[in-house]
Amino acid sequence: MRDTRESRLLLVLLIAIAFALITVDIRGGEDSPVDGARQVAATVFGPIEDGVSSAVNPVGNAVSAVRDSGTRHDRLARLETENAALKAKLGSDDRNRSRLSQLDKMLKVSAEGQYGIKGAQVIAIGAAQGFSWTITIDVGASDGIKRDMTVLNGDGLVGRVTNVGPDASTVLLANDPDFTVGTRMEGSDELGFATGQGDRPLRVELLNSKADVKKGDRLVTFGSEADKPFVPGVPVGVVSRVDPSGGDLTRTLYVTPYVGFSKLDIVGVVVEAPKKDPRDTVLPNKPKPTPTPTVTVTVTPSATATDFATASPGQTP
Repeated sequence: MRDTRESRLLLVLLIAIAFALITVDIRGGEDSPVDGARQVAATVFGPIEDGVSSAVNPVGNAVSAVRDSGTRHDRLARLETENAALKAKLGSDDRNRSRLSQLDKMLKVSAEGQYGIKGAQVIAIGAAQGFSWTITIDVGASDGIKRDMTVLNGDGLVGRVTNVGPDASTVLLANDPDFTVGTRMEGSDELGFATGQGDRPLRVELLNSKADVKKGDRLVTFGSEADKPFVPGVPVGVVSRVDPSGGDLTRTLYVTPYVGFSKLDIVGVVVEAPKKDPRDTVLPNKPKPTPTPTVTVTVTPSATATDFATASPGQTP
């Protein structure tokens, strides 16, 4: 049909009629006067719609399948990730048990010494080259950590806090050559100063050059003024060697620390010092000496010797 004035008028008229019918149908609801015509149209055009739907549905289903396939892929990837995490968790049971053991041991130490501690995990270790021994822990100023706080674990003295960030802190380890702590010997109360020597035993200078010291004696921290940087009573180590007294003003000892500085994981920062010095109560129980087996040798006289001893003079046994 050509685009003429009459055709445009006819189009406008048809559109107006269509809108009128739609309005009447909506207002009539179920009693709409055009309901019969709609049913007739459905009867006539229904098979055609079904045919078109049958032709189009495979395409729609294919699109849905692709979409669902993507969803299934994402779900599968998520499940695989969750399974991997679960396997990692199950595979790390030994490590979790180790951490739990470390935590229990540290809580026992803090309870015996009455230390208020903030638990932390070691997240980085400093380079040991050039005798620089430090670790980074995952607590900082937001957790109440401050510079010059004592750090310990379930074995004893770890070090002291030197730098504090919002959520992490640096700890100078007790075996660093720049680290010095006041010590007190168990029992005798002899005072001294321990200095780190890297992977070698701590070097301790006792103030009393004539102090009676022997291998196996134990030391704890003496404590600092206002408990910073060191609180008292934290186990330091065991004397492994004593230098001969040579008339010097001090006496030199070498102490094997309780803490293994190369395998730190769970530590605690002392955020509250004990109300009184715990003295030696935090030291571990001394190992029981291994009894030395006693060998008893019983000598039984030989039969020949007995016969000679009991034979009468002139008789041959």
